[in-house]
Amino acid sequence: MYKLNFFVPTEDKERVKEALFAVGVGSYKNYECCSFETLGVGQFKPIEKANPYIGSLEKIEKVQEYKVEMICKEELLFKAVRVLKETHPYEEVAYEIIEIKNI
Repeated sequence: MYKLNFFVPTEDKERVKEALFAVGVGSYKNYECCSFETLGVGQFKPIEKANPYIGSLEKIEKVQEYKVEMICKEELLFKAVRVLKETHPYEEVAYEIIEIKNI
C-alpha cells in the first residue's frame, strides 16, 4: 500500500479528488473515497519558460492550497499519477508517493 500526497488549489480540489476516486485511489477494504486534507499556503516563483496557471513570471506567488493525502494500491500508482497530472491545473504538479507498511 502507498500514500499519494499532492498540493492543489482550493477551487480545483474536489474535481481532482473525484478523478482519482474514479480510478480506485482512496479505497481500502470496505471503504472508498477516503482522503485527508490540510489547508495551507503554497509559495512558488515561475521562471524563464514557465507557463503558470497562477501568478506571473519572476514574481513570488503565494496561494491557498490543500495538501490531499490518499491511500493507493501499488497496481494503481502509475494510473493515479497520470490521472493526477491530467486533471490538476498546474503545469508542474507537486506530489509525493510514500510506501506504507501495515504491521
